[in-house]
Amino acid sequence: MNRIKEKFNLLKANNKKAFITFITAGDPSLSVTERLVLEMDRHGADVVELGVPFSDPTADGPRIQASSMRSLKAHTTLPKILNLVKKIRKKSNIPLVLMTYYNPVYAYGIKKFAGDAARAGVDGLIVPDLPPEEAEELIKESRRFNLANIFLLAPTSTKERIKKVMQKGSGFIYYVSLTGVTGERKTIPPDLYKKLKEIKSLTRKPVAVGFGVSRAAQIKSILKKADGVIVGSALVGIIEKNLNRKALYKEFNKKIDLFFKIIHKK
Repeated sequence: MNRIKEKFNLLKANNKKAFITFITAGDPSLSVTERLVLEMDRHGADVVELGVPFSDPTADGPRIQASSMRSLKAHTTLPKILNLVKKIRKKSNIPLVLMTYYNPVYAYGIKKFAGDAARAGVDGLIVPDLPPEEAEELIKESRRFNLANIFLLAPTSTKERIKKVMQKGSGFIYYVSLTGVTGERKTIPPDLYKKLKEIKSLTRKPVAVGFGVSRAAQIKSILKKADGVIVGSALVGIIEKNLNRKALYKEFNKKIDLFFKIIHKK
């Protein structure tokens, strides 16, 4: 069974919600990313998303864009990230998702990428700029290698689009809580509950909410309806503030522990 599906099944059986984290691979280095993934596993993250740096990250806000640029300056590449996953797999069984734009995948070769990713230990893929209508080849190859294809829904998604994502997607549904790019927000949209209710009425697949999630009140509110939350910009911000500082891991773990306590009500 795919690790993502297994994790969500385990959480549901224990009446818990998923704590999904995001950092950019290679920011500020691949060795730091490796340690941070292991720390996230140790401190209670359920699924980790690793961002593949890209020169034109259209879905990302300024903070994650900056992290992508730092990673590219450190000469991070997709093959190096897959090698990093292999290293992590020797020490951790945490579900790993690659969040990438389509260009690096296409340049790598879709068939080769799916096979290499699965053999490295990747469990799922998020490609924000590849809609399900144009993802047939990637979906086909991903299914061959038991990789989940995680598609995004947004406040503007129609019922027809929701059904299309339900049909094509696997792993979990990534609900983008707001229109626009990633980044911390002070409030959550007032129509969030209504949209989540609509989505969950059409599928039994888990639904996790991301984009702008960073505050305790937001998380508690979201988890009344969602199956998980995705925290990214807040964690990338800790890395940004502690570049080249020994305090990075201590400060990062404090933030992870805080989110874990909120999500799992410790």
